[in-house]
Amino acid sequence: MNKMLLIFLIILLTSCKSNQDIVKSTNLSSPKIIEYFDSSRERKIPVAIYAKSILTTKKMPVLIFSHGYGRNAPESNLSYAYLLENLAKTGYFVASIQHELPTDDLVPLEGNPQVVRRPNWNRGAENILFVLKELQKYYPDLDYKKVIISGHSNGGDMSTLFTEMHPDLVWKLITLDQRRYAFPRISQPKIYSLRSSDQPADTGVLPTLEEQNKFKMKIVELSNTIHNDMDDGGTLTQKEEILKYFLEFLGENKNSGIEKIHREKIR
Repeated sequence: MNKMLLIFLIILLTSCKSNQDIVKSTNLSSPKIIEYFDSSRERKIPVAIYAKSILTTKKMPVLIFSHGYGRNAPESNLSYAYLLENLAKTGYFVASIQHELPTDDLVPLEGNPQVVRRPNWNRGAENILFVLKELQKYYPDLDYKKVIISGHSNGGDMSTLFTEMHPDLVWKLITLDQRRYAFPRISQPKIYSLRSSDQPADTGVLPTLEEQNKFKMKIVELSNTIHNDMDDGGTLTQKEEILKYFLEFLGENKNSGIEKIHREKIR
């Protein structure tokens, strides 16, 4: 009887350790925080780097992410860990840019957004270009033929502007519910977007079905996710769905890639 009890306890402890290891493995170590400085603009640009290893970066695709507008709150670029950590775990080198600084003017809430927010978007596009150049200097082995530009809301607007300005630098553009800046109607780079259920885009921002077919763009509506639930504040189900689509857009939904992540808990 004592022998049977001992065997049972060993099995139970082994099982618990295994589960703990799986949960632990979903979380990379804390992102590496870098503060770049653009001397031409006298501007600090904080960046959070998510990667399985910053020592072995050869041929890793690069994903540059831009956060939604947070009224200049610091560390807004850390508010999408569920997505960026899991993309890094899949093999992407992720750089999440903090675009607004506490000393910046707030984005105007009145007036034509395409006019009053344009300086903010221009600055964001300049930040993205500067960070991309810095990455090329310090991480020359990354795969710069596969650069993904991505962002949520206002960060999606500046990501779209950057892609329109520098299409030759972008492999894929993936936005989370950018609502103000219109997608360029182009076939290259490839364009994808996840749309919320509650906040429609401005007129002309999204391509028509005819344009989607013509330019091979993919626009997906998330019927159970509102605009403000696309960051870490969303539910586990919402996060899983967003991650699933990102992996599909990136071509990582084959074999065991997506299944492995979905077997593990997303924070």
